[in-house]
This record gives sequence, C-alpha cells and structure tokens, in this order.
Amino acid sequence: MSAVSSSDAPLIDAPDLPGWDHVVSGKVRELYVPAGADPATAEEVLVLATDRISAYDHSLQPGIPDKGRLLTGISLFWFEQLADLVPHHVLSASDVPEQVAGRALRCRGLDMVPLECIARGYLTGSGLADYRAGGSVGGHVLPSGLVEASRLDPALFTPSTKAEAGAHDENITVAQARDLLGAELTEQLERMTLAVYERARTLAGERGIVLADTKLEFGRSRTDGTLVLGDEVLTPDSSRFWSADTYQEGRVQPSLDKQFVRDWLTSPASGWSKGSNTPPPELPAEVVAQTRARYVEAYERLTGTSF
Repeated sequence: MSAVSSSDAPLIDAPDLPGWDHVVSGKVRELYVPAGADPATAEEVLVLATDRISAYDHSLQPGIPDKGRLLTGISLFWFEQLADLVPHHVLSASDVPEQVAGRALRCRGLDMVPLECIARGYLTGSGLADYRAGGSVGGHVLPSGLVEASRLDPALFTPSTKAEAGAHDENITVAQARDLLGAELTEQLERMTLAVYERARTLAGERGIVLADTKLEFGRSRTDGTLVLGDEVLTPDSSRFWSADTYQEGRVQPSLDKQFVRDWLTSPASGWSKGSNTPPPELPAEVVAQTRARYVEAYERLTGTSF
C-alpha cells in the first residue's frame, strides 16, 4: 500500500475521473464504479476521501487541507494492522487515477450492514449522555459513580442506526440490534468490533494515544458474501483520540480528532446553536489550521511516519 504525501490544494468536490462513474456523495467521501457498471451490483468501487469536514449533520466550510489524504493514510495503516483479525475491503491504494493518488482506494463492492458498530472503551459523548440519563449505554447497565472519561473494562459494543442523509443516527441497544439484524449477525458484528477495538486500543496505547471510542462499518462482499470491514477505520473522523500524557478522568480531554471542531461550533465563539435552523458559520482560519494540526499529529503518532 502506498505512502501518503501532502498537497496544498484542498479537494472539496468530486472530480471527473476517466474510466469511472461517480455515483454517490457522502459527507466526506465520493463513491465511483467502473464506467457503465451498475452501482447496485458492482464488485469493485473507487472510494475517494475529500477534504470536507462535517459536524452535527452539516457540511462545514471551508475544508481542512490534506484531510482526505490523512484519513486515507491512517485507514491504510489500520487495515494492515487488523488484517489477521478481520478481512477488509481495500484492493489497492496505488492502482488508482493519478490525480487522486493518496486519497483514493480501489475497494471491493459491498452490501453494507445497516448498523453503525461502535466500541466504547471510555465514557464520553453520547455514551456519557445515555449513562447520565438512565445508567446504561447500549443496553449495558453500568455501575454508579462513573464520570466523564471513565475507563470501561471490558469495552462495550453500543450500536446505532444508520440514518439517511440529513437525519440523525440513533443509539440503540444490542437487543434492538438483534431484532433488526438477527442474533447471529449481531453477535458476529459485536465480536469483530470488540476484537478490532481491543487490538487498536493496545497499539494506540503503545504510541501514547488513548483510543476512547470508535465507529466501524461492515458489509458483505458481492463476490462471496464474506462479512468485511469497510468504509474508513480508526481515523480522527470516526474515533476519539486523546493524548495519554494529559488524560485525566473526570474532565473533558484535549482531542486529536474532530471533537475540536464540534467543541468550537458549540462554544460562544461560533455564535451558533446546533438546535437552530440556520447553517453553521464558516470555520475561522485558526480553527482550520488547528484541526489540520491535530489530524497530522494523529497520523504521525499512529503510523510512525512523517506527513
């Protein structure tokens, strides 16, 4: 798999790529299929990570320079580290159109499982909110007295629904996931999700990073039906990363991930309320630069290579 290199020109919109048809735009990624292929049955796809950033179901302006390359590089690192635990969707990071090299991956076509598979090793975010409201997270009853950033041993599998574009994902219990997908598939997803998380928690810890939680997505291969790890994996967009040397239970942790942007949006400095009907303001240059710096630090500390 190829190395990642920096570029000064952010990529926001889906480019035209010879030999590929653009079929889907996500919050951050663009999906292509080979020219003329049916998107519903294509056995190979091109997944392109742009420099867009989103929060609270809004796409924010401007983008974060190099973000797509950083996400792609971090995902590639983790796919390689996890290959003995779970098959993944990446076919090639190098056999891609030259104009999107470093941010595009040729991948297996998957029929995605309609579930966000979340592993939580620390209590924070919506998990903490659920705990404060009812003493449980994802159907797991937890002891009293836990606080912001309390460590959870063992880590918890806490699924959520996959919402349509513009809607909100909803945390559900493992029992509800069984009702949705069946017991066998849910148990397989839980086992794979927690295996990935525990491997990653150990590896990140060796690099001075606390992996608080992460979101994974799985799909079935269109060639043989194998359950495969798809999308991105263990990036600052899909995970919470904290520095181990500043970790302190009972307070909000400085982050090496997208939480920095969320925190700015909900601070008085932004002048915006996430409950309003107005779009968020443009990110100031300082917030863009600090966000990029956090993503670069996560990339370099995790992979051990300079960006």
